[in-house]
Amino acid sequence: MLEKAAAILECFSPSGGPFRLSELSERTGLPKPTVHRLAADLVHLGWLERSGHRYRLGGKLFELGSLVPHRLDLRETALPFLQDLFEATRETIHLGVREGLEVVYLERIHGHEALQLPSRIGGSLPLTCTGVGKALLAFSGAELTDEVLSRPLPSLTPHSITDPARLRMSLEKIQVSGLAYEEQEAAPGVSCIAAPVFAGDTTVAALSVAVPRARFSPAQLAPAVRTAALGLSRVLRGGVGV
Repeated sequence: MLEKAAAILECFSPSGGPFRLSELSERTGLPKPTVHRLAADLVHLGWLERSGHRYRLGGKLFELGSLVPHRLDLRETALPFLQDLFEATRETIHLGVREGLEVVYLERIHGHEALQLPSRIGGSLPLTCTGVGKALLAFSGAELTDEVLSRPLPSLTPHSITDPARLRMSLEKIQVSGLAYEEQEAAPGVSCIAAPVFAGDTTVAALSVAVPRARFSPAQLAPAVRTAALGLSRVLRGGVGV
């Protein structure tokens, strides 16, 4: 039963829903009565919420996820640097970590202009379609890169990179410059710059600034992103907050 309940919850990645009962049944391959019974139990536990005939992830899951020690410590340590980056740019700021072949967002600070972005705190997106994800991927070892490139590359917009050779070249450039650029690959009209964050020799996170495509200025934004990532890495290398 626990595995079936987990299968229902995993249906909500990466969009968060909402889904009808019939959609959950189709996505999990479970009979509709089984999904109905388990969904009712998950609503009772606060892991799902129901609105009319649709279900979405419940607040209890976010509450539990935010208490994962490593992520909580990392987020709290990173917040001053994210806030500094926001003050320097007044744009939307992200902090993300890698989980498998996806980036999971631990924090997002909204810029003064509302951007239509698929990212959300606690949500996940493909590594290859986001600046944060590409920064993580570029510095997570050749084995992970080979695994990603051996699979069909996902696409969030017509600008997402789906050609393995092109993606490999992009990752090599990121490794040289220390910065990842993403131009309308996750959301139309939005571009971003991201940089990896290290603890010792290990890539533990990445942070980014996202801006409307019309005023995307890498020369102005890159130094601020690099400074924030280096500052956070310096603190993490010193063992503070982790």
